[in-house]
Amino acid sequence: MASKTPPVKGQTGVTPRIIVHGGAGNITRKTITKEKYEAYQASLLRILASSAERLNEPGATALDIATYAVSLLEDDPLFNSGKGAVFTRDGKNELECSIMVSNGYRKRGVGCMMLQRVRNPIKLARELLLRGEMDGGDGSGDHCQYSGPFVERLAEKWGLEMVDPGYFFTQQRWDEHERGLKEEKKKENALDGNEMSDWERENYIPLGTCGAVVLDSFGTVCAATSTGGLTNKVPGRIGDTPTVGAGFWAGEWHDEGRPQMQYQAAVQQPRSTPLDKLSRGKIGSLIGDCFAVETPDSTGSAKVPNEKAWPSGRKRRAIGLSGTGNGDSFLRLSAASTTANRSRFSQTSLAQAVRWMAGPGGELQKSAGERWGRTHEGTGGMIGIELVGDGRGEVVFDFNCGGMFRAWIDDEGEHRCLVFREEGY
Repeated sequence: MASKTPPVKGQTGVTPRIIVHGGAGNITRKTITKEKYEAYQASLLRILASSAERLNEPGATALDIATYAVSLLEDDPLFNSGKGAVFTRDGKNELECSIMVSNGYRKRGVGCMMLQRVRNPIKLARELLLRGEMDGGDGSGDHCQYSGPFVERLAEKWGLEMVDPGYFFTQQRWDEHERGLKEEKKKENALDGNEMSDWERENYIPLGTCGAVVLDSFGTVCAATSTGGLTNKVPGRIGDTPTVGAGFWAGEWHDEGRPQMQYQAAVQQPRSTPLDKLSRGKIGSLIGDCFAVETPDSTGSAKVPNEKAWPSGRKRRAIGLSGTGNGDSFLRLSAASTTANRSRFSQTSLAQAVRWMAGPGGELQKSAGERWGRTHEGTGGMIGIELVGDGRGEVVFDFNCGGMFRAWIDDEGEHRCLVFREEGY
């Protein structure tokens, strides 16, 4: 019998939602065995169940639950993040991660890259977001992207778990690394050195990421993403996962109830009222009108918004997106933010916008041109959640390739997990 998590609404009327993914790409019934298929499903459902249980606890925030879910993915060697991450051409792991919230924190999003010693990179991204609220904060308040030794020293100073780089090694990823190098040698003498080899066509070679999108009972959406990058990427390569707007996005706005052309002169907005600040989660700004704002303490505790009803009138929308696939294609299209803006300015649902970008024949696929199907270019998928003002959150996803590992809780509270477009192996 399928697992079920009964929906629990907050006082705002918002029912929490969650979806996780473990990568997309050349995932077919020929490239993964039934045993591996079942292992992926079991892991995703376990992670979903554990995360959903925490999400229904009073006061649970999207930031904390998304971080927790992705940290579990990082700990599972099945997935291309944390332990089990792919190797660079030099045989090293260079980890990337990101986190972004729809409201509540001044930086909203943080990306980290070139990590080699932080056991759970996603926890570092969260810590940078939290400490970014402080004055100073060891430099965490200054930037939205961090790289390498400096930020790893901060992680160690802040008490995050550090490991020797050898911790991330798995034999399967090493075997893929070595075989990939051999295939590269063969391509050097081929007519088209960029075309996929027969080995790449017949095996699932990780090029995607792990991620989670969570909507909490306060109406905040968080997207968290973590990856080892592309198998045998060049050392120092930076992908879409730590790049704001490319591999991830979260944000919110108010629909005015009428179409708004992108190139119209901007209409001056009225001065923010306390109620408007409250509806957008700007608790600090609201309190700051009368009192000093309390910042997170040294333990990095997440802020919990006050539960109040959303204002009537304008319809509030909040979204979060996490992508997976060929990151360079996502980078060229600024895929996540472009998808969000498609939904916002074209007055379409997030599901329609995700299909337009990541679905079969979508913009990601079109971006590969004649190279589609001959290389990995354009391959990928997205997961997301959209909140519309009445408190209804919708889970969305689409992909343009063989499969995408994904698990979510549906509208009835049932735990769902799919690899292909249809059920079963």
